[in-house]
Amino acid sequence: MGLFIKKPFEALLAEANASGSKSLKRVLGPWSLVALGVGVIIGAGLFSITGTVAAGYTGPAITLSFAIAALGCCFAGLCYAEFASMIPVAGSAYTYSYATMGELIAWIIGWDLVLEYTVAATTVSISWSRYLVVFLEGLDIHLPQALTACPWDGGIVNIPAFLIVVLMSIFLIRGTEGSSIFNGIVVFLKVSVIAIFVVLGWKYINADNYTPYIPANTGTLGEYGLSGVLRGAAIVFFAFLGFDAVSTAAQETKNPKRNMPIGILVSLLVCTVLYMLFAHVMTGVAHYTEFSGQQGIAPVAIAIEHMGYADATGIIHPDYPWLNRAIVLAILFGYCSVIMVTLLGQSRVFLSMSHDGLLPPFFSHINEKFRTPARSNLLFMLIVGLLAAFVPARLAGEMTSIGTL
Repeated sequence: MGLFIKKPFEALLAEANASGSKSLKRVLGPWSLVALGVGVIIGAGLFSITGTVAAGYTGPAITLSFAIAALGCCFAGLCYAEFASMIPVAGSAYTYSYATMGELIAWIIGWDLVLEYTVAATTVSISWSRYLVVFLEGLDIHLPQALTACPWDGGIVNIPAFLIVVLMSIFLIRGTEGSSIFNGIVVFLKVSVIAIFVVLGWKYINADNYTPYIPANTGTLGEYGLSGVLRGAAIVFFAFLGFDAVSTAAQETKNPKRNMPIGILVSLLVCTVLYMLFAHVMTGVAHYTEFSGQQGIAPVAIAIEHMGYADATGIIHPDYPWLNRAIVLAILFGYCSVIMVTLLGQSRVFLSMSHDGLLPPFFSHINEKFRTPARSNLLFMLIVGLLAAFVPARLAGEMTSIGTL
């Protein structure tokens, strides 16, 4: 292996322009890429991290934290968009590293990406299983804990987590076009729920909840004040992670020089607007101090409880009690698209590494019927599925942080 040998630009272009039954099929347009980006960026983090950050660090100014975090992501997104349009090859940062810094760095970056996508898909699958249990309990359907948690979390095997990985892998194996259509439907559903929350909640906003907009600093760095807004930006930054996964689909994109920048940057813009509107309404209908210590979708539940009328005793009766269940459903759908896009990213990185001789040729095989790297998809289906079925949720979360870093 030539540790510092860079891949010639001409070779990358030849790989990008390859055609035939043994190459990936170019089926993705700009809006499909935007849907991929929105699909992987918007997860349950929006429904949980917003309340935690507002209560502990920013107050209503969490909207400013989202704006600052989005600005940082924009600069990174511009870099990805530039590379993806110049080198429209599957592999994302791995391919860019190979072209600029050589095989050694590319090999390290490639395995870093695979690690990140693997642990992220595992963590999200486990969380999907938890939300499925919550949703079904709301319908008075109770699944046994033995079949919905790993041995270290009080169960035997997490079957729902395993099955969602299998289902998303099947979509990917059968073709990127079909996967894109499914992802588009999922994105439409979860964005619709967010929009419903914003529209219904807007009329219940109490302007007094925005005073002061930036609460005075407590004397501790990072607790309210300007330092709190900046600290909040560092935390909500993780709610934007995933836009880089769009670049892994460069080789399946029609006119990538035009469409890849649109897909990456527009998906970031859409998510930023949705995040800021969501946070603005949530901190407007309920005072930010009420979100203290809340986990999961509880911050949203508190906001929904304030969307109603007060009786003579001052007790608020929510007008939209069904909205909580809709939020859980949006999280379930949202997680499906996150899992699918991270699984897609893994297989595309492996495909590029195999093409370059850094992995066995087995992983560069393209299924002639579906025009997808089906072998890699099956491999990651088993690895991620088994991890999701038997790894504790806490450990998976810690692994995700390491992989992202």
